[in-house]
Amino acid sequence: MAPVKNWAALLLLSVIGGVTFLGIEIALRGLTPIWVAAIRISLAGIVMLVIWRRMGGRLFESPLGPRTGTMLLAISLLSTVVPFSLISWGQQFVTSGFASVALASTALIVSPLAYFFVPGEDMGVRRAAGMVLGFSGVVILINPSGAVGPTLVGSLAGKLACLSAAACYATSSIIVRRLPEVNPIGLVAVMLSIGATLIVPAAFVISGPPGQPGAQALTAVVLLALLSTGGSNMLGVLIIRSAGPTFMAYSNYLTPVFAVVFGAVILDEIVTRQMLWGFALVAAGLAMAQSHNRAARAANRSAELPAEG
Repeated sequence: MAPVKNWAALLLLSVIGGVTFLGIEIALRGLTPIWVAAIRISLAGIVMLVIWRRMGGRLFESPLGPRTGTMLLAISLLSTVVPFSLISWGQQFVTSGFASVALASTALIVSPLAYFFVPGEDMGVRRAAGMVLGFSGVVILINPSGAVGPTLVGSLAGKLACLSAAACYATSSIIVRRLPEVNPIGLVAVMLSIGATLIVPAAFVISGPPGQPGAQALTAVVLLALLSTGGSNMLGVLIIRSAGPTFMAYSNYLTPVFAVVFGAVILDEIVTRQMLWGFALVAAGLAMAQSHNRAARAANRSAELPAEG
């Protein structure tokens, strides 16, 4: 069993994750979606760059290949610029609770991508069944549930934006796996820095200057940058180093719970049966797929042990 400190860190990470969607909702009251993403990425990038430089500023252990720069650019786009913008835009039409539940499908989307693009990844019956179960939950989440006219269009667009952000994160994670050995803090600092150089000019072109967002929205976006983006990345690295990525995956189940509770209590958001059933199926599918991963790792370890007798 993981030490108490690992569980405490995981709980804190999940709370921060839940607060993230609440913060986006508040920041949107004074900023356009792209400026919420741009300020969040830029401030977090500055903080992570300072931390990384103080740690030595080393990124890769081995010489870079010709495609590494392109991969870093793709990771930056798919981990920051595109998903941050999609989530902020989508939350104009959906609740913060829905956005968090939709993002939980990221780990589910990783499974088929890993099977096709990561050498040595197998599918197996349990993983395939988990994917079918989880994606049935995604279908329930997309269902417009009685909305009509402009409300229907906005609801569907917002839901698809959040699910597209999940697909971006999943694709990015596959590309990260194909990188040479890399300093995780340095990778976060670099991808945020690249993201900032891309999204800030785009924000000016699309929305013009950010204007005067007001104290509440400005506080929310600053906390998003420092706590939800920079802080959660640092905490996630510490958890993975201490307890491993499998333990870290439990945040996929906890974060949406906190986000839904915060949205309902603080923002008076309505929690629908559709959202609860969708998340239940996504979580069940994730659990089934991850049980396949644990079984496969155990089989690999057994195969590596010397024969007795």
